[in-house]
Amino acid sequence: MLAGVRAPSTLGSFLRAFTHGHALQLHAVHRRFLAALTAHTPLLSGAGEKAFIDVDSTHKRVYGRRKQGAEYGRFKGVRTLHPLLATICTPASRPVIATVRMRRGKAADSRGAPKLVSEALATAVEAGCTGLRILRADSQFYHSGVIAACRRTEAHFSVTTGMNPSIKRAILGIPGEAWQQITYPTAVPDPDTGELIADAEVAEIPAYTAFTGRQKSERVTARLIVRRVRDLAKPAVVGEQDELFPVWRYHPFFTDNPATTLQAEQEHRHHAVVEQVIADSKAGALAHLPSGDFHANAAWLTLWAMTYTLLRATGAPTSACHAKATTATLRAHNRNRTVGKLGRPAATTCPCPTANLKPARNRSEDHSLNHVGGSRLRGPVLPSGPRRLSLRGEGPWSVRAREPPSLRPWTGGVFPT
Repeated sequence: MLAGVRAPSTLGSFLRAFTHGHALQLHAVHRRFLAALTAHTPLLSGAGEKAFIDVDSTHKRVYGRRKQGAEYGRFKGVRTLHPLLATICTPASRPVIATVRMRRGKAADSRGAPKLVSEALATAVEAGCTGLRILRADSQFYHSGVIAACRRTEAHFSVTTGMNPSIKRAILGIPGEAWQQITYPTAVPDPDTGELIADAEVAEIPAYTAFTGRQKSERVTARLIVRRVRDLAKPAVVGEQDELFPVWRYHPFFTDNPATTLQAEQEHRHHAVVEQVIADSKAGALAHLPSGDFHANAAWLTLWAMTYTLLRATGAPTSACHAKATTATLRAHNRNRTVGKLGRPAATTCPCPTANLKPARNRSEDHSLNHVGGSRLRGPVLPSGPRRLSLRGEGPWSVRAREPPSLRPWTGGVFPT
């Protein structure tokens, strides 16, 4: 622990001292930290039965030519860094971060993926995921090394394949009566046209051999499940002839999931939950990568992963809504709880399902302090009439009267607590 108040540049000096070896040591600390949290909190409820490991990458735009690793990659004219991350979730819990890697901007999506998948699967076991484990990933990770990493650890896989010539030939060989009609619980927007899709069809090829261009030891035979939806990218023009036959868009994925066809397809679509973690990161610590040193940013990425997991652990045992809330919401609610203890009265309304519980004796510990938007979180009860703020510090409508004690200006002497 640091004694006294440190300058803001202290953190930058600390991060710039990291080397590649230090970053790997920090990864090991993160793994042990996650395992300890899952042992003491309901962070991954139901992990002993089924758990999903999701792998994905993202690009973070950076500025400045001196920032190490910042290169032009997928986005033309934009310098980025290219983090890779893996998350763990269960059917009853939100995802937590298993491992992360910082990569340079023009690194391929699958670069370093087999090693990261092996580490993520090992971390899942340490976190208590001893039952069925399923790795889910996009088509960028349709790689023999990723599948081999799953096979070595006796984990299952569910990876989008994309539309290569071998997949196209296999899809064309599916008979028409093999397609099963499915209906989405809610309409899904089409990624190309934006129109809402309410139904689709699913079919399965029970034995499809992937990676036939590689050695026999690297070839894998498993299920190929295909979902198809109507292609609405080219709507019919008024006055012209309608289409002679329906045109479909296909979404295949390669899996050895032992579930039924419809359940396996539904579980594979749930892989999109990893995008919520990425969006959460860019709304928080990854809104800006603070250093020009590559290893410092790599350490910053790992520290964000540990902070994210810690916030999820604080929200999971609190209530149902906090277990699903974003980290920004958890930070805001924790901050309001602290302000309430410093003098603000508790809110009277709470949208959380646990609001009907017996209230605490101390109003500063009331559960409703966790929520933003309560009618009494805006300050003490003030008299009716026109709201004229007084900057002179006098009257109930003064700015000073509405500030908690710890936020008032310091006038010298002992700093207020």
